This record gives sequence, structure tokens and C-alpha cells, in this order.
Amino acid sequence: MARNVSASSDKGFPVVVLISGSGSNLQSIIDHRLDGDPPIDIRAVISNRADAYGLERAAKAGIPTVTLSHRDFARREAFDRALMETIDACRPELVILAGFMRILTEDFVRHYEGRMLNIHPSLLPRYPGLHTHERAIDNGDSEAGATVHFVTAEVDGGPVVIQARVPVLPADTPDTLAARVLRQEHVIYPQAVRWFADGRLTIKDGKVLLDGEKSPLQEVASDEP
Repeated sequence: MARNVSASSDKGFPVVVLISGSGSNLQSIIDHRLDGDPPIDIRAVISNRADAYGLERAAKAGIPTVTLSHRDFARREAFDRALMETIDACRPELVILAGFMRILTEDFVRHYEGRMLNIHPSLLPRYPGLHTHERAIDNGDSEAGATVHFVTAEVDGGPVVIQARVPVLPADTPDTLAARVLRQEHVIYPQAVRWFADGRLTIKDGKVLLDGEKSPLQEVASDEP
């Protein structure tokens, strides 16, 4: 288990980002972290995979990194406890899942209730889980998209913060549709993080409130083909 974490000073709003892969959404947050007051202070990027390219993205940006392999733990609960300890040592106010490919235990989710965000490549509640773009094409959908939501014990089932919609074109493959959706993910995820850092996002009775009002999903339409 590799560790490279140091305590941060008061640089801004403290977050920790969890990844398992390339980290393109991490990169979008890195690119926008100074776009506000307070700036976003990414205190650590944590991955359950040592070969995740997102760790290189973080290192290039001077952000501390941690590799905590789930394979080193016999039980999911033990891994999640170790992950909580690693996260809490960084004292974040928000935990950001950016392609973290693990189903989290209820205890873990409860520990960060109301302060953990995820992004999913579909218009939730449609298509939770995997193969979202293939499913949208196979079902003849006219549009697809991405959703930022608060994390709950129900996989991909938490309250929606913001969505982006894109057209499904006749010639689309899962890969071309995924690329179009991903461009919008890079827009809406930093926006959601900024809203949270600015104290504009709250949850009441399971509903997301933006500036104290019920969020109308805050949809962002894509004009890109």
C-alpha cells in the first residue's frame, strides 16, 4: 500500500477524490479548482488500483496520492474501514467519486452522508450500473446523458444534483456516444462541486435544494453532435 499524503494548510475548500481509472473527471476538477472563492483544495487522490492513470494526473498537478488496493483485504468491510481512515486523515468536507469502481458498504455511505458526490453516465434513474451507452442505443433512446448525484446506499440511486443531456445519433456506437456524454460530464461535475463548496447545495427530505429551492435537475443541454 503506497502512501504519499501530507496535511494541507488552509488552501480552500477541502475535498478528496476517489478514482479507479483514467481520471478524466478528476482532470476536469483539477482544471477548475481555482475557479471560485474559496478555491477547491484537493487534499488527496485515492485509487484502489496502482495502475490508474488518474494518479499520474494528480501527481503532475502536485496533489498527494494514495494507492489502497482492495485486493489486500479479505472483506469489503475491512477495505472500506481502511479507506475511511485514509480519507478522514485528510479532513475533507466533500468526497468525490470520479470513476471509483467499487460498491460501497452501507457503513461507508452513512459515514459520508450528504457530503459525497458521484457522476454516472446516464440520465438517472435510467440505466444504473454498467453498459449505459449500449443500453441506451439498444433501447432506441433519442437522448442520453450524465448525472451528478449524492451517494446513498442504493447504487446510482441518490438524489440528483445536475444532469446533462446529449442526442443519440443514428450512427452512434457505444464508444461515440460515450465520448459525447463524457464531454458534458467534464462540464457538470466541476459545477456541482463548486455549488457544494459555495454552500448552495443541501438535502432536505431526500430532495436536493439549490439556494434553498428544489432543484429542477439543473439540466444542461449539449449542442455538440
